[in-house]
Amino acid sequence: MLVVHGARVYPGEGLPYEADVAVVGRSIVAIGANLPRSDCQVVDGTGCLLCPGFIDLHAHSALASFEDPLLTPKILQGFTTEVICPDGLAPAPVADRSARQAYLRALEGGGPAHWGWTSFAEYLDALAATRPALTLVPSAAHGAVRDFVLGSGNVSPTAPQLEAMRAEVRLGFEAGARMLSFGLVYFPGAFAGTEELVALAEVAAEFGAPLVPHVRNEGAGVLDAVKEMVEVSRRSGAPLHLSHLKCLADETLIEPLLAYVDESGATFDQYPYGAGSTLLASLLPGWAQEGGAAATLARIAQPETRARIAADVAVGLPGWENQLGTLGPERIDVDGSSIADRGGDAVETVLDLLLESDLAAAMILHYASDASVRLVARDPHQLVGSDGIFGAHPHPRLYGTAPRFLGRFVLREGLLPVEEGVARLTARAADRLGLADRGRIEVGLRADFVLLDPDRYVDDATYADPKRSPEGVRGVWVAGEAVVRDGRVTGARPGGVLRR
Repeated sequence: MLVVHGARVYPGEGLPYEADVAVVGRSIVAIGANLPRSDCQVVDGTGCLLCPGFIDLHAHSALASFEDPLLTPKILQGFTTEVICPDGLAPAPVADRSARQAYLRALEGGGPAHWGWTSFAEYLDALAATRPALTLVPSAAHGAVRDFVLGSGNVSPTAPQLEAMRAEVRLGFEAGARMLSFGLVYFPGAFAGTEELVALAEVAAEFGAPLVPHVRNEGAGVLDAVKEMVEVSRRSGAPLHLSHLKCLADETLIEPLLAYVDESGATFDQYPYGAGSTLLASLLPGWAQEGGAAATLARIAQPETRARIAADVAVGLPGWENQLGTLGPERIDVDGSSIADRGGDAVETVLDLLLESDLAAAMILHYASDASVRLVARDPHQLVGSDGIFGAHPHPRLYGTAPRFLGRFVLREGLLPVEEGVARLTARAADRLGLADRGRIEVGLRADFVLLDPDRYVDDATYADPKRSPEGVRGVWVAGEAVVRDGRVTGARPGGVLRR
């Protein structure tokens, strides 16, 4: 038996209390004052917070476990469960493996050299065989399904093809998916019309699963883009959870955006930073990305195409976010330095970086003030998703999301009551996923929890030095087994891939 003694328990929902928590095997078996501790492994929690394990609702870890099954940056901040395959992006189902690897590499890494899977179920079997330290919750991914059935072109599905896509989504849910993700700025998902989204969302509704979209536009058109997904949710009957809610263009849009989302009944996740990170290729207009990675690379090597891209960045295109034109090269970083700092023409620099990396370059975009980030964080429908992307010079959110939200915003700044901040990282996230076995410290539930020193738990990761895990993590347990002890990983791998 394990007993965590004398901690201040934040149960997931509700006010904190001081108590001992006892664990046998994978489950919490007792909670109370001064539980018997003889013949037990005792962890002294005096002065610490004991919270349910944190749940990351947006994680780019679909292939990371093949290289680091401990998922070290995540467990060292207290995450014990995370949702993978967001933004409509997934390694499966897949027909052209090399093209999918090339497109996903900047966001998900390459994974194993040989992908031995085709179906989503086969991919989840291979992922489970890596024995991850925490629990990975898969999403069915619209973009992957579209690519598998229709290919990478800008085409509309025939009625039989649409049924084939619906069948693939259904197979994804039967294999274990808990959400249906859309990436309407990524390709080929961006080619889908609203009617296609509704048809696939109806399958999610059959399983009571939320729709989780990266909406079609997060710039000046963000409100209309969110309205599209609210309409998809209404027509399909599937609940809506918006990915990384933000506005890249005009901060005066934040308040009306939040008011509309709150009125709609949707929830959303947020990473607590004023900068995002995604594919450098996302700076290209849609026409330049048609046909997949090989076609894009061939296209951007041509002088006439490069000139056309430069012209589009200069004047914009209807409905296109045009992040380079909107933000400017000084606010876009690659590997620790801005596009502007590299000198020369900004568009030529971006295209050269894409060619040099075979499209595998990621970028960080600085778009929001601290005040607007905190405005979104205060909203009662906000939950937490790191959007963490592994890489040589990652966004600091990979290492710092939970300690920045809970340690900095909540514990130090008092942006929210502590119990409210904990609830958003735990119980409410579990409820959104339909996971009744975790997210709360209650007798009979799974023993996923994190023990924190509140005086030391805060984000240390920065844009200049992003690979810094927080101090103050006394312990993290997954299914009753310690995966972190006194700020160090133990090597234990008790997690897995959640299957239905």
